[in-house]
Amino acid sequence: MRLATGRLTVVPEPEAGSAKLSLRGVGKSFRNARGDLVRAVEDVSFDIAPGEFVCLIGPSGCGKTTLLNMMAGLDAPTEGEVLLDGRPVKEPGPDRAVLFQDPALFPWMSVRRNVEFALKLVGVPKDERGDRAMFWLQKVHLRRFADAQPHELSGGMRQRAALARALACEPEVLLADEPFAALDAQTREILQQELQRVWTETRNTFVFVTHNVREAAFLADRVLLMSAPPGTMLVEERISARRPREFEDVLLSKVVVDIHDHLIKEVNKVVEGEVDA
Repeated sequence: MRLATGRLTVVPEPEAGSAKLSLRGVGKSFRNARGDLVRAVEDVSFDIAPGEFVCLIGPSGCGKTTLLNMMAGLDAPTEGEVLLDGRPVKEPGPDRAVLFQDPALFPWMSVRRNVEFALKLVGVPKDERGDRAMFWLQKVHLRRFADAQPHELSGGMRQRAALARALACEPEVLLADEPFAALDAQTREILQQELQRVWTETRNTFVFVTHNVREAAFLADRVLLMSAPPGTMLVEERISARRPREFEDVLLSKVVVDIHDHLIKEVNKVVEGEVDA
């Protein structure tokens, strides 16, 4: 693993056998529209402990979403392997749920029916679906909007509905690909606080992709910073601030500056590469 100089430090690997998710020498290549071979990620290795909240951050095109898709079983590595509880990930499964930037709610179903449909897919008995759906909608403060249609909700409310749908299925691992990126700043902060509150109660293993350094520092137990393409692990930062966290926390502000300094160097490499191309 390459390490940047500075105040960021490598976090010790979890003890053998304790990882929920593991990536071992993962690489991914693909052909672009012109037929050229593109190297997306290269020699990525890390472990994520059970119940840990990890944020992946890095410049555009560094392979964050590619890694998330491989953890979800939506894509396969070209080299290396992705392991869940020590077993290779070969396909999607109910033990993992994915939150996308688009909430992807069925527009012809009410909010409650969207959650109940997901419960049906994972085999929850019909007579239990209603109560479980309402329980999780209450957790994200959407109980009174249970019978609303998705188009009647704001963007932030739709993302909360998607979160309730994912959590209701009780996955062991939650994977999120910039779920708050399209929201305005105020709504984004509200949802970050909501997510922190709900995750503190559930303690799912959580992998969260973001471009936002402040968001990563606020939410994560650990931030993994990826390099300019082809993406590999650059540095790791463990966030020691106690929960519940506040955005004004001085410790978080210092971490944000540290990570941002490293991130901007990688962004500049991407820009320089585009200029030279």
